Amino acid sequence: MPVKTTVTELSDSRVRLDAEVPSHEVESRLDRTATQLGRDMKIPGFRKGKVPGAMVLQRIGRDTVLEQAIRDSLPEWYEQAVVGSGVSTVGDPKLDLQQLPPQGQPLSFSIEIAVTPKAKLGKYKGLDVGSREAEVSDDAIDHELGHMREHMSRLETVEREAREGDFVVVDFLGKVGDESFEGGEARDYLLELGSGRLVDGFEQQLVGAGAGDSRTVEVEFPGDYRAEDLAGKAATFEVDVKDVKERELPELDDEFASEASEFDTLEELRTDIGEKLRAAQDKSIEDEFRQAAVDAVVDKAKIDLSDELVEARAQEMWEQTERALARQGMDATTYLQATGKSKEEIVAESRHDAAQALAREAVLEAVANAESIEVTDDELLDVLTEAAAAEKAEPAQLLERLREAGRDAPIRRDLRIRKAVDVLVEQAKPIPMEKAKARKAIWTPTDDEDKAKAPSELWTPGSGDPG
Repeated sequence: MPVKTTVTELSDSRVRLDAEVPSHEVESRLDRTATQLGRDMKIPGFRKGKVPGAMVLQRIGRDTVLEQAIRDSLPEWYEQAVVGSGVSTVGDPKLDLQQLPPQGQPLSFSIEIAVTPKAKLGKYKGLDVGSREAEVSDDAIDHELGHMREHMSRLETVEREAREGDFVVVDFLGKVGDESFEGGEARDYLLELGSGRLVDGFEQQLVGAGAGDSRTVEVEFPGDYRAEDLAGKAATFEVDVKDVKERELPELDDEFASEASEFDTLEELRTDIGEKLRAAQDKSIEDEFRQAAVDAVVDKAKIDLSDELVEARAQEMWEQTERALARQGMDATTYLQATGKSKEEIVAESRHDAAQALAREAVLEAVANAESIEVTDDELLDVLTEAAAAEKAEPAQLLERLREAGRDAPIRRDLRIRKAVDVLVEQAKPIPMEKAKARKAIWTPTDDEDKAKAPSELWTPGSGDPG
């Protein structure tokens, strides 16, 4: 990794990164930029796109080309500086780019940025942590069986009026005013009444209709309807009901079990469903316990979280949301309209989660340091196996490429933090959730400093505000 970085700790969970880009890297980027500019320049004696970089430098000046090269390369160099420093940054950086370097000299710049705060650990081993037991009720099993019955159900024509939950076969033609519109016409359309598949109010107006009936259905498209030309407009549909069908569910017996699964009896099927539901719950319980074990340590630690740091993380969370929306093909403006909130409101609402995330990160970093946790190359190779296979490379080859680019550090840090969580989980003592909740309902000081802050009498629910 070409960028060399020196870290200086400042106050208020901030650091300064002094970075240096070697001269050969600067000259390489300068030449590359000059060549790119030459492709668009027109100079007598040279064909378009064939102006050599040396001529570009001569024509418009080295400093001008160097400014462009640095502007294009700075995001990459910034990332390399942060990755090489090993710090976990929060929020936007304050960049100080010094003067353009003379030929043959390195480029220097500095970055001042907030980082994850340091935590002073309290007791972090052997803490009591609430853990719920997996509970699979008969109702939960019946619910899954209901889905299986629906999947194996048949639709049978009935000679009666349509009810909620029935299916109707319809032809319809919709118009806004006197004009039909795209998507407003269908033939032999199978519609479940109450499914909510069509615009609100459409299905309800077909309840009570029988085969051969015609209905005029009036609806209003919502203001945020996906087809913008219909949003907020009233429409009328002429609907012909051709058939009414009801769902016929199979009997819940051994024959159903054998047809729906590899089991011969309904009791065996119920047992299998229960085991699968329990396994899914066990995974959720494990994840909950890991989080609770970390939060129990956070509760006993001292962490200085400034308003500025929390605000910076909350802003980062919004930016992550924007990127996730973009991947789904949705822009932030549409999302904000759908939620009925402003960006500022969403950021403000995420401040609690931002503070919680920062506290957890700080504690886990402190635990990793206290336990001298390191990540071996073998552990890193295990994690890279799947990614290497996708790239049709050996894990060792991928690791070497990452190491050369300085990109192994973030992966090592993530693994180190994960191992810190493992330590806390292994040392935690699971207790029934009811007992844990009861303890939280009774506030007690945990150390001498807390005792100095404690109220004169023990606070219990119903006795008024503590303080």
